[in-house]
Amino acid sequence: MTFYFIFADEERNTKKAKNRPSCLGYPVSIFFIVVNEFCERFSYYGMKAVLVLYFKYFIGWDNDLSTTIYHTFVALCYLTPILGAIIADSWLGKFKTIVYLSIVYTIGQVIMAISAIHDITDTNRDGTPDNMTFHTAMSMLGLILIALGTGGIKPCVAAFGGDQFEEHQEKQRSTFFSIFYLSINAGSLLSTLITPILRAQECGIYSKQSCFPLAFGVPAALMVVALSACWNNIKSCGKSKCMIAVFSLLQFAIRNRFNHRSKQHPKREHWMDWAEEKYDKLLIAQVKMVLKVLFLYIPLPMFWALFDQQGSRWTLQATTMDGNFGAFIIQPDQMQIVNPILIVIMVPIMDSAVYPLIKKCGLNFTPLRRMTVGMLLASLAFVAAALLQIQIDRTVPNFPSSSQTQVKFLNLENTPVPVVVEGQEPFVVPGFNSSNNYMTLDTENVTVSAGGRNATAYFQKESRHTVLINADRMLQTLNDITEKPNQGMNAIRFVNGFRSHLNFSVKSDHLGPIAPLQASDYFSVTHGKASFTIENEEGQTCHYILQLGFGSSYTVLIPNTFTFGESCTENIKAIQDINPNDIHMAWQVIQYFLMTCGEVVFSVTGLDFSYSQAPSNMKSVLQAGWLLTVAVGNIIVLIVAEAGSLPEQWAEYVLFACLLVAVSIIFAVMAYFYTYMDPAEIEAKFMELEPDDKKRKELEMMTKDNLAYVNNETSNNTDVKQTKI
Repeated sequence: MTFYFIFADEERNTKKAKNRPSCLGYPVSIFFIVVNEFCERFSYYGMKAVLVLYFKYFIGWDNDLSTTIYHTFVALCYLTPILGAIIADSWLGKFKTIVYLSIVYTIGQVIMAISAIHDITDTNRDGTPDNMTFHTAMSMLGLILIALGTGGIKPCVAAFGGDQFEEHQEKQRSTFFSIFYLSINAGSLLSTLITPILRAQECGIYSKQSCFPLAFGVPAALMVVALSACWNNIKSCGKSKCMIAVFSLLQFAIRNRFNHRSKQHPKREHWMDWAEEKYDKLLIAQVKMVLKVLFLYIPLPMFWALFDQQGSRWTLQATTMDGNFGAFIIQPDQMQIVNPILIVIMVPIMDSAVYPLIKKCGLNFTPLRRMTVGMLLASLAFVAAALLQIQIDRTVPNFPSSSQTQVKFLNLENTPVPVVVEGQEPFVVPGFNSSNNYMTLDTENVTVSAGGRNATAYFQKESRHTVLINADRMLQTLNDITEKPNQGMNAIRFVNGFRSHLNFSVKSDHLGPIAPLQASDYFSVTHGKASFTIENEEGQTCHYILQLGFGSSYTVLIPNTFTFGESCTENIKAIQDINPNDIHMAWQVIQYFLMTCGEVVFSVTGLDFSYSQAPSNMKSVLQAGWLLTVAVGNIIVLIVAEAGSLPEQWAEYVLFACLLVAVSIIFAVMAYFYTYMDPAEIEAKFMELEPDDKKRKELEMMTKDNLAYVNNETSNNTDVKQTKI
């Protein structure tokens, strides 16, 4: 979800707008603001949806570093709203802040799109950038500019839209905020659906790779549209001094209390009362109310630490799963779309069914209790993610450790071959192009006997190998891959057991001629039906089709009995080295459902609670504090990702779930002792006392001035007398 906070005490222009263009009773400028917001949210969420996969697959970082940088970026996006609010409050005003920072935002998006073009530094045209430092530096610069832009305009746009209405347009203003929020979710929903599809395409000048430039380029184009939206009829507005006043008051109270820390000064009821010498009691009371709510915010970052991992850890989890839904294929980064879809469904259900039912049962389900339940639901979502990860880990091959190597034997002949490996039990590799399973060895140099012929084989540590056995019992070692193929692709290689050279091709990629008893390199093939063409030197061809899932590896063997013709594929054998992803991506819906329920109960309630407990002119401060909890939550994730040494991903999920349960207990205790306030009632009391307070202060100032005058006159008279003497 996206959060915007509104400055409630904006100093509006005294001049009334005359002859303002309108449509259906709304200022024309409102429609441009809604379009601007839709494009900006599409740009942000579209870029963010594919960001962690960009780090992993393009930049080449591992899961932990990709997660760290991702959450660093998100944290920065939620720290900069404070900077944007201060700029708008004390310097530029909301309109200029939006325009200038939108320019920064657009430049950042364009830089991100450029950073993803691999052909810029791919001088040898092999599909891999030769200067990754350039791409990394460009992407980091782009992300910093995007964070400054999106965070800086976050506190301004919604409030700026509200400023376009006159005082008699309260109904239209309320409708505008509903449409405005709808545009936010529409931009998020569509971008999360479309951008991963663009990323899954292949593009490039010299070589075809995942199209991250297009995935980043479309959001950049939408940001250009947002920036170029017509602002001619938009009413500018003044500046709010709310946040500046709060910071100044806090600074004065702390300094004044420190200066009067000796025992000779009487104590005051609250440390904020030390600001009474300079500030009105009404403002002091308002800041007290704000600090009381901000104190409750202290445990909240832990919820966001779990929530924002939907775009990092959960997306990486989806890359190891099966996304085939029959009629369509879901990309790993598209699973995030489940959240906004469930939000649209769950919000009305909770408001119209669940909460009224709880009330009928006589339960006092206060806002803070709702937030506690939301935190517990989020922890259950991570328990579900941990259980799912355990199932995924069971399907992943047991790859060799740093002190091990794994070996299997592939018999190219039709007769069984007995094999003896030093330190292992003897076994027989069946004929007809069969192989055994991988065996794990703890030594590098091993004596191997195949069909009575001995040889010494060298196997590198932390690697997998396939040993080919031919008719002469000669051994040839192939290096196998030791991890699941990236991006759900499938790694395929061919072994030529035929008696002459063969050419292999898939689509437009040609592997070149492969000599007898030789193997090709691995190449990546997408899921679905893969069609391969086998051609000999005389031009005869054979078309072989292999049905592929996600994340598998195959060795396709062309046997010595292979013949071209209608039945050419009968003897071709595909040997599975790594099994495809077996766990379906639909299982993630459970954890997304629990997390979304937690978000609805926690986030929506939290925003409503913040507004209900905030003084009329302090809502912006509380919303800034709310956004700050999101930033701190992402910082927690990057600390755990970098400092944590948990060997298994499921254990990290359990750790986060336990931390949130512990924090929710602390929050429940804090909520138990919290007393709900009526800010309007408190403000009304101080408003009644404010005139008397001002008169008292004026009287004190007059008394001080009179005393100073009397002292001055006395001093002058004394000087005159001394002169006369």
